[in-house]
Amino acid sequence: MSRVQIDEQYLQQTLLHLLSIHSPSGYTDPIVREVCLELDRLGIPFEMTRRGAIRATLNGRAYSPDRAIVTHVDTLGAMVKQLKPNGRLEVVPVGTWSSRFAEGARVSVYTDATVYRGTLLPLKASGHTYNEAIDTQPNTWENLELRLDEDSESLKDLEKLGVNIGDFVGVDSRAEFLQNGYLNARHLDDKAGVAALLAAAKYIKENSIDLPVECHLIFTISEEVGSGASAILHGDCAEMVSIDNGTVAPGQNSREKGVTMAMADSSGPFDFHLTHHLLGLCKKHKLAHQRDIFKFYRCDGASALEAGNDIRTALVTFGVDASHGYERTHLNALTSIATLIVHYMQSNLVYKRQKKSLGPLKDFPKTRKTDVPITQLDQTESVAQIPPTDSVKVSGQAATK
Repeated sequence: MSRVQIDEQYLQQTLLHLLSIHSPSGYTDPIVREVCLELDRLGIPFEMTRRGAIRATLNGRAYSPDRAIVTHVDTLGAMVKQLKPNGRLEVVPVGTWSSRFAEGARVSVYTDATVYRGTLLPLKASGHTYNEAIDTQPNTWENLELRLDEDSESLKDLEKLGVNIGDFVGVDSRAEFLQNGYLNARHLDDKAGVAALLAAAKYIKENSIDLPVECHLIFTISEEVGSGASAILHGDCAEMVSIDNGTVAPGQNSREKGVTMAMADSSGPFDFHLTHHLLGLCKKHKLAHQRDIFKFYRCDGASALEAGNDIRTALVTFGVDASHGYERTHLNALTSIATLIVHYMQSNLVYKRQKKSLGPLKDFPKTRKTDVPITQLDQTESVAQIPPTDSVKVSGQAATK
């Protein structure tokens, strides 16, 4: 198999374009249209749900069972909560993020008739006026307001402008890409994942690669608010790999380079077999990688399982510093993800019996080449008294129930 060469220029240009489009959860139609146009350009057929989630298809030698790779196009944002007497707007967050990361953000307010520009500011925004009090006000959304760049000094002015409760607020990405490969922007979660998946699909199409099974490219529209991949899959889908951000911070093992494989998140462990299949592909193709666990994080895999899908799920991530804030990653992480996805698309399903949801034990996979049941021990019985098996080495001094 020849070495995979991901088109880095395409990946960066696609990402920059995606970052230029506001897409807070609930207001994703514009970016959905752009992703559909890009799929058209790549010659990849797709279909959409009623609300706008996209399921594109790369054909394979086998139609069913198949696999899916999922990213999400929705991002964090805000909504207008109240029109204030001072001509400014109270807002509430869309998605889970701290108001401290919203302070100073440039935004667009999408009214019924037009779009206004503005800035999210703390209530006490001027040091010349409030002196040290600006440092002691709490970091809460209630202590934040949106200043429109319009003649707006009263409630009446806001009403005249046509601003309403429930108007969506899109937060500018402020994207900056550096020559050394670092990418800085809001909303890399998960537009960087979308760009990486499109770059992988582009490689498959341009090289006319024959896939063993049909592969769906999924673009969900509500991951940041929890529903994500709950309504886009079908019963024939046996494996689903999510692409999303990994949190780079003290106490975490994620990196801004290479692939960070998530072993578990707040919803529990990811599928053992699928996760280790992906780790094996990283080793086989010499892709730098590391493992991590995310305690305060969930992805599209959780919503897919909660919706009742009997499906193996895994999560591959690009390390992001300051996630859900002003984020940073490296191009190397995105090209590594795209390369892994290309290899994954060309691999066989994790195990042969995937089509039927129910089947015999003989078709069920083993966690090792030879699984051996652990002998039930009495609390006082030493491991040393039990002859070790040929396939599993027993370590330690004693074991209890």
